[in-house]
Amino acid sequence: MRRESQCLHCTPCLRDVDACPSGAFTQIGRDITLDELEREVLKDDIFFRVSGGGVTLSGGEVLMQAAFAGQFLRRLQRLGIHCAVETAGDAPISRLLPLAQACDEVLFDLKIMNASQAREVVNMNQPRVLENLRVLVREGINVIPRLPLIPGYTLTTENMRQALTLLTSLGIQQVHLLPFHRYGEAKYRLLGREWAMAAVPEPSASVLAQAREMAERAGFQVTLGG
Repeated sequence: MRRESQCLHCTPCLRDVDACPSGAFTQIGRDITLDELEREVLKDDIFFRVSGGGVTLSGGEVLMQAAFAGQFLRRLQRLGIHCAVETAGDAPISRLLPLAQACDEVLFDLKIMNASQAREVVNMNQPRVLENLRVLVREGINVIPRLPLIPGYTLTTENMRQALTLLTSLGIQQVHLLPFHRYGEAKYRLLGREWAMAAVPEPSASVLAQAREMAERAGFQVTLGG
């Protein structure tokens, strides 16, 4: 993690985080091998067996490391561990489909349905996202769609109507509604960056109830959160 406001722009810290004199760089993640990751996951194997739970690969965006993720999912399959992938679906289907076929379910986020707005706000190729969703359904993948509820962006009657209409046309009968939260705010503060969503309020209980009612009226089994 790099804090621009603290960076002195010297070269040693680019080679070794520990050598950074101002603390502008902090090591957050680490490289890991498939064997190391498998050993880490298997520490919880007993809990998976007892609870019926498993492993979910999320992000960021798991499709950014599709090859590694696919190899790991196939290992989990051989071990009999339930596995899932969370994705926004904005990648070539050649990356997405092999991962989807190597897991038990795909948690598929549908964000801004309008193509031009999706490109402008989150830089997503929405036509590709929707086509990828259709392909997964045609291929018999167990897709669980998720609708992030962000006031002023995705939490509008028209956006929800478009999303629910599409899902109905695909024969999908369940949906997860994900209320907007502020958990990511601290990360931007650590980076010394302004959070673009700072002025966006969390949706009220009454607004969430209306969104849930809209989905249920459309015939969906609804999970709030997920």
